[in-house]
Order: sequence, then structure tokens, then C-alpha cells
Amino acid sequence: MKITKDMSIIEVVQRYPDTAMVFMYAGMGCLGCAAARFENIEAGANVHGIDVDKLVEALNEVASASDEAEAELAGVAEK
Repeated sequence: MKITKDMSIIEVVQRYPDTAMVFMYAGMGCLGCAAARFENIEAGANVHGIDVDKLVEALNEVASASDEAEAELAGVAEK
């Protein structure tokens, strides 16, 4: 799944838990706040003065690594 700036923050963190560290490192440490439930990545980045394109790029790097690991583990389980 490709992460886009219009996706909700909580949707991304639920699908890819490792992205929580990316959000926190970028300065968006309030993942448990009410806004994270309905706010999309772009709105959250704007509120915190974060470059949304760089944030989405970093999130996709983590998501891609997670997807690759999941696929590799699935292949190992099938053997």
C-alpha cells in the first residue's frame, strides 16, 4: 500500500506500526490525540510546520520495508 498525504494518521499507524517513530521523529508525537484520529497527514504536517512531501517519502520507506519483510516471512512460512 502506498501512503499518501490524504490518508489519516491513525490509518497509517494502524497498518504500519513502525511509522509511529517517523511521525514522532518529525515532531508529530501526539499520535494518541483526538486530531490523529481524523486528521490526514497533510493537515497534521502543516500544523506542525513539517514538509509533507518529505514526511510521506519517509513513511513510504518504512512501509515498503515492512511490506517486504512481511512478504519474505510469508514465503518462509510456506516452505
